[in-house]
Amino acid sequence: MHSKFSRSAMLMLACALLIATHSIALGQGRGRGAGRPASNPGMGGPPAGVGVDRGISTSSDRSKGRADNGRGIASDNSNGRSDAGLDRARLQRENSVRANDELNDHPWMAPRLHTTARDLRAGYQAALTNNPSLTFGQYVAATRLAANLGQRFPNVTRAAILDGIANGRSIGQTLQDLGLNKHEASDAKKQAEREIKAAKQR
Repeated sequence: MHSKFSRSAMLMLACALLIATHSIALGQGRGRGAGRPASNPGMGGPPAGVGVDRGISTSSDRSKGRADNGRGIASDNSNGRSDAGLDRARLQRENSVRANDELNDHPWMAPRLHTTARDLRAGYQAALTNNPSLTFGQYVAATRLAANLGQRFPNVTRAAILDGIANGRSIGQTLQDLGLNKHEASDAKKQAEREIKAAKQR
């Protein structure tokens, strides 16, 4: 009888210890939940491949075709135009500087040609926009020829002469295109050159 009671008591004590140990383990597990390593797939936190890094990667992948291709296409499309535009701007600036230098070196030239330095400068700047390779000497010659020939040949205007030069025609060829014969064009050109040369002299 005593032996049976002892075995029962020991069994009950063992069960109590087992229950107590299990309760302690569960409590510690809940307490460490916040500190579980993210790399353990059974613990808390976002699953692998989800989060900031994945968002950046996915966004980059989604936009890569449009963004990278867009930049490449824009560069290719603008390259020819931008290079040509820079060349035109550089040539226009250089010719403009030369014109200013010439007007400063010969301040009496414009009045002697029955115009003003301001009008010559402004007109030349406007003409350079259409033809950046136009020289100041060509512009002054076109101005003088238009003044000399306009009454006899209404087609001979400064704008018409400048258009001919912009299209690759010489001044003599342009004058013939506008109605003068070869001899008249040559004489008119020589006369304008003499007048401009005399206007530059002191």
